[in-house]
Amino acid sequence: MTSILVVDDVRSLAEQYAYDLKRLGGYEATVAESGKEALDVASLTPFHCILLDLEMPVIDGFEVLRRLRERDIRVPVIVYTGTGDYQRCVRAVQLGADGFIDKAESMHRVVHEIESVLERVRLRGQVASLSAQLGREKLLVGSSRPMEELRAAIVRVSRIPSPVLILGESGTGQELVALEVHALLSSDTTDVLPFLALNCAALPESLIESELFGHERGAFTGASKTRRGAFETAGSGTLFLDEIGELPLATQSKLLRVLEQREITRVGAHKTIPVLARIITATNRDLDTEVCEGRFREDLLYRLNVHVLKTPALRDRRSDIPELVVHFTASICGRFGIRQKRMAPEVLDRLMARDWHRNNVRELRNTVERLIVAAEGETVSVGDMPPEFQSDDPVLSVTEAGTFAEQKAEAERQIVVSALGRNEWHISQTARDLGLSDHSSLLKIMRRHGITKN
Repeated sequence: MTSILVVDDVRSLAEQYAYDLKRLGGYEATVAESGKEALDVASLTPFHCILLDLEMPVIDGFEVLRRLRERDIRVPVIVYTGTGDYQRCVRAVQLGADGFIDKAESMHRVVHEIESVLERVRLRGQVASLSAQLGREKLLVGSSRPMEELRAAIVRVSRIPSPVLILGESGTGQELVALEVHALLSSDTTDVLPFLALNCAALPESLIESELFGHERGAFTGASKTRRGAFETAGSGTLFLDEIGELPLATQSKLLRVLEQREITRVGAHKTIPVLARIITATNRDLDTEVCEGRFREDLLYRLNVHVLKTPALRDRRSDIPELVVHFTASICGRFGIRQKRMAPEVLDRLMARDWHRNNVRELRNTVERLIVAAEGETVSVGDMPPEFQSDDPVLSVTEAGTFAEQKAEAERQIVVSALGRNEWHISQTARDLGLSDHSSLLKIMRRHGITKN
């Protein structure tokens, strides 16, 4: 239900507004009798919109707008006035108000203005989200069996609001998995839900709690103003905590309480704030080992791993490398504003033969960028590759994980993808190269492994 905060120093008028808003718009309305009370309530409870009187003693509507902005409380505000002086309303809009009305307006007009403002905010959010998606590379590239299994698992857990723990080696795309879960969660609502990522390993230990839970002004040296933490900022969206295994034990205890109670307390405050965000965490550590060695709380692990997603290492899905290379090449050339390049089949074979154990997909992407910059022509050849790729002819390797049947399937997929690349995806020629009876036999194998030309 849409929640509205009505702020007016005349309580009877505020209560009448609240009653009519519920009657005509079906809103859940809360009343605040002063600017101070409005700021206190808005700091603790998320609202969809604030209806704000400009003429109030002590802290008027203008000051409320200023302090909302200082405290980074992002909520649409509609101001109203009984003076008829619309220059004051213009001034309020300059301070961040999203709309204005006159106290003489009918309640139907007030409801219409609220709906209009909420729609504009929603559209702005959608535009921002679409712009971010256009500027972000395609998520989870690859059609190998491990990737298809991962996508199926993402679909299963995305509709369930419980915590998700993503496990995998560094560079395997854990944040991309979290974004996919969030995208599917967001598809169930017309609202644009925020996605907030926080790397726990990058936070100074002295600031971790402030970053996560926020702080009040004066809570510690340097806290010159009240600040919302990650849990509040994420709102009803998704909070992604990367490198969760790096959290200090003291913070782990507080995070456990947040997950159990679904509420936080800012540093230096006493009031609790409800937590609405879905929590997704990720780590490349073995948390069971961390628990045994006393570096990670067992009870917190059980709270985090309600659902577990595992990102496969690149060496376990080598047949996805040509597809990843095509994607990275197009993206990098477009970003640099240079003519599109292609990789010679021999280059792809050498890339597929590598283990990529240092940084997986991230390492592959960096290698592709180096190759594009190094190559003078439109085709990247073996001669453009770094010295570590210049040794003997590569031999395709099978996956290191999975059952015999899974390893056999991945090896077969690698062989077919490599052969298609060598023959520029000419089906009949590739079938002859592989010694198959005809092109239909190759097509059948390609369908079985989900192999398509990019």
